[in-house]
Amino acid sequence: MKKLVLAAALSAFAAPAIAGGKDQVVMEPPVIVEETTQVSTGAGIIIPLVLIAMVAAIAD
Repeated sequence: MKKLVLAAALSAFAAPAIAGGKDQVVMEPPVIVEETTQVSTGAGIIIPLVLIAMVAAIAD
């Protein structure tokens, strides 16, 4: 009789733990880091120098 009462008590405590089922898995989206490229300082000076050279060539 004691075993029956013990089994009933254990099943009463275990039932709510099983009744919920599995929760849905929530996955966070991955974080994507994009590196920015910097324009070199040489490119900023080359274009004006080429334009000056072209104007000088045309002026001659």
